[in-house]
Amino acid sequence: MGASGWEYHVPYQEDLGAALDALRQEVFEAQDYYWDPWDEEDADEARTRPSTIHQLWEDEQVQEEGTHSILDMQRILRPGEDPDYGTVQPDRSVQPVEAVEAYRTAGTDRPTRAHVQAIQPLAHRRWFGRCAVLHDAHGRPEEIYFWGFSGD
Repeated sequence: MGASGWEYHVPYQEDLGAALDALRQEVFEAQDYYWDPWDEEDADEARTRPSTIHQLWEDEQVQEEGTHSILDMQRILRPGEDPDYGTVQPDRSVQPVEAVEAYRTAGTDRPTRAHVQAIQPLAHRRWFGRCAVLHDAHGRPEEIYFWGFSGD
């Protein structure tokens, strides 16, 4: 199938990790993610969607192929922490856009929705996402933009 790009806008909150967790729960509850209902080993056996995110990630097919959504991201990286793959399970993480990156790509350290297209190339690695705080016309934080690529 190949990787899929995804993007989401959520209201701003200071805690990016809490924003990610809330977004993941919202996407899960809306069932807005890739789910193959057919069992690869038994084509006649339909699989039912899991009732929790934890159950979703217990599914071997999801572990291998992902959900092609924000559900594939597990956490927000800390400042200065580089994205890295773990030895057993990839560390599927979201890296916040730093002010210097925003300035270099968008010409401002307080990007708005109008700058989204300029910062999109900052997410170029599969199985990793990015997030940026987007500001209103007065420079106040307004929303968080999450985007990236995941899935196989």
